[in-house]
Amino acid sequence: MKQRIALFGIMAAALIFAACGGDSGNNGTETDGTSSSSGEISSSGGEVTSSSGDDFSSSGISSGSSSSSDLSSSANGSSSSAKTVSSSSSAVASSSSAETISSSSSLAVSSSSAKAAWNYLNPNITYGKITDPRDGQVYKTVVIGTQTWMAENLNYADSIAMPNLKEISWCYNNSMDSCAKYGRLYTWTAAMDIARSYQSATAAAVISVPHQGVCPTGWHLPDTTEWNDLEAAVGGESTAGTVLKSTGGWQDSGNGTDAYGFSALPAGYRSHFGGFYNAGYGAYFWSATEYDAGNAYRRYLNYDVADMYTYNNDKYNAFSVRCVKD
Repeated sequence: MKQRIALFGIMAAALIFAACGGDSGNNGTETDGTSSSSGEISSSGGEVTSSSGDDFSSSGISSGSSSSSDLSSSANGSSSSAKTVSSSSSAVASSSSAETISSSSSLAVSSSSAKAAWNYLNPNITYGKITDPRDGQVYKTVVIGTQTWMAENLNYADSIAMPNLKEISWCYNNSMDSCAKYGRLYTWTAAMDIARSYQSATAAAVISVPHQGVCPTGWHLPDTTEWNDLEAAVGGESTAGTVLKSTGGWQDSGNGTDAYGFSALPAGYRSHFGGFYNAGYGAYFWSATEYDAGNAYRRYLNYDVADMYTYNNDKYNAFSVRCVKD
């Protein structure tokens, strides 16, 4: 009986102790962690840049050499141990809608971002403008000869509406500011809005003339003939670089006269190894014309050369897109 009374006393004491808040530990603490999922650095295959200039081409199409850094001399790209910045981090695009869209990841967009490119337009040129109905972005346009061109690079990024863009278009260095100024960089199949499988297979069966690609309705990706027509309208290949480059934004006194309002900015490019190169020094524009199964033609403007060059490059590289009106 005494044992039962003692046990009852111990239990009562325990209950009183619990009611008074016997456990002074903190069970509600949260840890504020920081994610490290931003850009991965890889040194497994940078694309080589060279001081010999952009004078490579698997077809030998080159009108000279320059002193700027550019792509490798292999049609499929040359690998090296140079460090490159991977595009696995979230790329941020600019758009005039307030929605969130997707490319390589969810991309935040802002209504004023496309305006940054307008700071480099020629104030002495009368520009038109169009609104891309897909995302509401406004682009300046200019008439040169018999053609109407966008006077800035395309910056369309919605890979939900256009699945062929998914994970193969970028802002330079994955920076929203770069997209606002330079537009996006697209692989050739992204620019053409065709299946990624055509990056290593001939796309002749799916190329139309004109070929809309990633451009808005009523506009298309220019083919080599249309680029040739532009060159002819501004005085020829040997002077096209000077008169098509913007009057600001180029490094080492490399600005042009922008005599026709094309306002080409040195957006650089993304190599298929994942590195970003030559912003400030080179402008690279895709054409809709395929060279072979793995390569397509593009145009190139260099900071210290008066010419516009024609080359063919690996379709996995990412260059700018300038749309021309149908």
